[in-house]
Amino acid sequence: MFGLMQDWPLLIHRVIDHAGRQFGGREVVSRSIEGPIHRTTYGEIRARSAKVAQRLGRDGVKEGDRVATLAWNTWRHLESWYGVTGVGAVYHTVNPRLFPEQIVWIVNHAEDRVVMTDLTFVPLLEQLADRLPSVERYIVFTDAAHMPATNLKNAVPYEEWLAEADGDFRWAELDERAAAGLCYTSGTTGNPKGVLYSHRSNVLHSLSLANTDAFGLSSRACILPVVPLFHANSWSLAFSCPMYGAKLAMPGMRLDGASLFELMETEGVTMAAGVPTVWLTLLQYLQKEGKRLSTVERMLVGGSACPRALIEAFERDYGLDVTHAWGMTEMSPVGTCGSVKSQFADLKGDALIDLKTKQGFAFFGVEMKITNDAGESLPWDGVTFGRLKVAGFAVTKGYYGADNTDLLDEEGFFDTGDVATIDADGYMRITDRSKDVIKSGGEWISSIEIENLAVAHPDVLEAAVIGHAHPR
Repeated sequence: MFGLMQDWPLLIHRVIDHAGRQFGGREVVSRSIEGPIHRTTYGEIRARSAKVAQRLGRDGVKEGDRVATLAWNTWRHLESWYGVTGVGAVYHTVNPRLFPEQIVWIVNHAEDRVVMTDLTFVPLLEQLADRLPSVERYIVFTDAAHMPATNLKNAVPYEEWLAEADGDFRWAELDERAAAGLCYTSGTTGNPKGVLYSHRSNVLHSLSLANTDAFGLSSRACILPVVPLFHANSWSLAFSCPMYGAKLAMPGMRLDGASLFELMETEGVTMAAGVPTVWLTLLQYLQKEGKRLSTVERMLVGGSACPRALIEAFERDYGLDVTHAWGMTEMSPVGTCGSVKSQFADLKGDALIDLKTKQGFAFFGVEMKITNDAGESLPWDGVTFGRLKVAGFAVTKGYYGADNTDLLDEEGFFDTGDVATIDADGYMRITDRSKDVIKSGGEWISSIEIENLAVAHPDVLEAAVIGHAHPR
């Protein structure tokens, strides 16, 4: 017997449709690449994303085609994602921080037909273009007045290209399991590997992340996604913020402490999300200038282990709730968040910081286990180290265009490559990457713990610990 509920496919265009209807006037503020602050709304982004889809269709882009984006966090980049998926194509976020040879490799491997890019990256693409045979057109995120002279193939300024569409477009009818996004990870050995997200996985992942014990999103929040859209699916913020009507403050290319502080203060940011290096830069600015954040309540930290000293500084000196998160590109990407469970609600001081240095517990849709090298499950006692493995509706089962034989274990779990402990309350702590772990006399030594000890010294800004082979 089956239920009698409507068959309502989980498609990404439903997210921006909902945002346009329910939160049409909610602002999306960006620091534009050209310089000035730009203001738009979810209603306008919904209308422009329909034009993007319509215009791509006129250029011959069809279901399953890959469209690359090489761009910072702005409204244009955001609306391009919805336009690309709305025509049935696949957005492929290219990380400009990769080596040029890696960028060439992944664009060719993905067989991107179109590249949409910011002004910043035009010179880079000009150097690489003759090695990118699949690319038919370059669309530069700017207007005619700021469009540079370029020899890029069929290059056109985005605003003029978009003006040729009227937005009278019907979203592509797709299976919810259809490919929606492609992101290559360099955190593995060999060439970068492509993770291919589906409409269904992105929508479900965004729904789960918005819950109170994860990102805690609402229409009353203002979110600053310092994490780039080109990094690990933007931690799903490009979907979860419109889904719940949270205001977006997009930093563009200016990620220095002064610029972030200005945007936080002028736009009333309540939560910001980024990697530890960015927050270290912001902390230095606050300390040097003697400033405080007047509206920020919470700071989401991920991408790498956050030094204890950094958590202590923001928690104790600035009164912010620092939430450690963990995940990977292969997980869409977030897998855990370090919110405080009810049994720890009264924790204070060092005990609370101890909890917050952990990477948190899995939210609904993610299952975890730790195993030994033989694949046998290990206890959740907070002490035993093991290989961290995950399963869930937004966890990859294979890499794009690769031989994926035996990528999952017998129970369907993916090996993250991290070494971790999990305690009896479900909190997970990353101790190392399996390829970086230091072994001495059969004992595992956590490089992250040593780094934390080093960074805790007042004269040390950042530290990296690298294992070195020794005859003893």
